[in-house]
Amino acid sequence: MSNARKYWIAVACAAHARRGKARGFMQVCHGKGAPLRRLKAGDGVVYYAPTTTMGAKDRLQSFTSIGRVRDERTYQTEMDGFRPFRRDVIYHAANEAPIAPLLGELELTSGKTNWGHAFRFGLVEISATDFATIAQAMGAAP
Repeated sequence: MSNARKYWIAVACAAHARRGKARGFMQVCHGKGAPLRRLKAGDGVVYYAPTTTMGAKDRLQSFTSIGRVRDERTYQTEMDGFRPFRRDVIYHAANEAPIAPLLGELELTSGKTNWGHAFRFGLVEISATDFATIAQAMGAAP
């Protein structure tokens, strides 16, 4: 089993990703725990937001936050009768960056007309190169 650092894109509306950044946590797939247990301490994570608010028709299509998984703990919390699973993240100072200028550069999307298809799973592993490219576009050190 490899202990190598991995890199991930988590998908959520910008409002949810921004709330997680402000409070130092991440949550994916409507609060499911199994996807979060795939991450390890030190893994890089970047949030991609297709929209600004959940269920809205607005198209943001931007990377909104970037950081590193803090530790190995996946935990469940109470939130108005909803009990989502979360991971703590150390977020970096970064600007939001649209995905459109990066579509031809990212291994995940290059040459794919249906590039958004990969994001439907809510959490997707990406290469270190893609993570660095996104970090640079966001003005953050990877």
